[in-house]
Amino acid sequence: MGERRRPVDRPRHAALDVLTAVRVDDAYANLVLPQVLRKHRLEGRDAGLATELASGAIRMQGLYDPIIDACLTRPRLQAEVRDVLRLGAHQLLSMRVPDHAAISTSVDLVRATVGQGPSGLVNAVLRKVSRRDLASWVDEVAPDAAADPHGHLAVAQSHPRWVVDALAEALGGDDELEALLTADNAAPRVTLVARPGLAEVGELEAAGAARTSLSPYGAVLAGGDPSAVPAVAEGRAGVQDEGSQLVALALADAPLAGRDQRWLDLCAGPGGKAALLAALAAQRGAHLVAHERQPHRAALVSSALRAVPASAVHVVAGDGTRPAWVPGTFDRVLVDAPCSGLGALRRRPESRWRRSPDDLDVLVALQQVLLDVAIDSVRPGGVVVYATCSPVLAETSEVVSAVLARRGDADEVDRFQLWPHREGTDAMFAATLRRRPLA
Repeated sequence: MGERRRPVDRPRHAALDVLTAVRVDDAYANLVLPQVLRKHRLEGRDAGLATELASGAIRMQGLYDPIIDACLTRPRLQAEVRDVLRLGAHQLLSMRVPDHAAISTSVDLVRATVGQGPSGLVNAVLRKVSRRDLASWVDEVAPDAAADPHGHLAVAQSHPRWVVDALAEALGGDDELEALLTADNAAPRVTLVARPGLAEVGELEAAGAARTSLSPYGAVLAGGDPSAVPAVAEGRAGVQDEGSQLVALALADAPLAGRDQRWLDLCAGPGGKAALLAALAAQRGAHLVAHERQPHRAALVSSALRAVPASAVHVVAGDGTRPAWVPGTFDRVLVDAPCSGLGALRRRPESRWRRSPDDLDVLVALQQVLLDVAIDSVRPGGVVVYATCSPVLAETSEVVSAVLARRGDADEVDRFQLWPHREGTDAMFAATLRRRPLA
């Protein structure tokens, strides 16, 4: 009789499924994770373990891969096996998992999912990994901090080098750089929003959440499934980073003279900001057009808006670069432009590995077009908020400056940049512009 194999640990199998979906299908970990947890019937602590394993292995692969490579005797490695080794390395170096448990469960996992062949390699590599702690491995595999500070941080904090350079430029120097990169690697808080007129923050507090300090509608959930909160399940509240709430409020709260009835969210998907804006519009007797290019994302917007009175909002699918409305139609316009997403690396850790500097050229061109459309769409005297979930200067202040420089009909009146290490939010940028009144 052959050796009797141990059953595969379900949380670790679930985590591997997430890594596979991210690698093979270009999935986003935070979107595919709930499906995987349901597939493996994981709840509570097991769901938490699977989440930490998957998110941590993806987030820190820029450090774990050099460590794994240093322990290999041959350079080539199957992608499926590397995923298992990343999960094992995360347990050994960044979690309180006993070495024997991390190694044995990884061997069981590769046997069950890849085959018997690589089990010996997984065992040998992880045993080598376990002989040093994380700080010792950083000293071994990262460039010298004195000679190449950005190169050292890129490996030690698991960010692509070009991202480290761009973030340092956005910060204006290196003083806060390590703090920012460390914050990018911390699991984000689950922040809820009570949509005004539909829910109160007190209702979220009664469900165990604590009020946020920056948004009057926000509350941080200490733990558990957000969908178990009745207001969230019913669409009267939602999961929304406090920074995103502040972007929507920047538009809604900007001083405005004259008519204030027609609002536009030009790039509304997946619908979080649109839902907050629509709730505020309903209270003021205004109407929001939630516009989204992709039909499947427009469906997500409709779902997010399901609790908002139908009279306050209309969801439209169309190309924002070729608007169907007459110029000057709206009083307030939000353009939350497609961007690199480098401000939300806590939430979408795989984004850092998918982007390249070349992506910025395409994104910046689109961002400038959309900001032009937004200014054209607002009436004289109306306001536009340009926002990105990126602090990279090419996508933020430089876009605003370039568009205003070639136009003579709008002015910047306010601006903010949020940071994970300062405010505890995503690194949201927002600039408020006003179209000049007619002479």
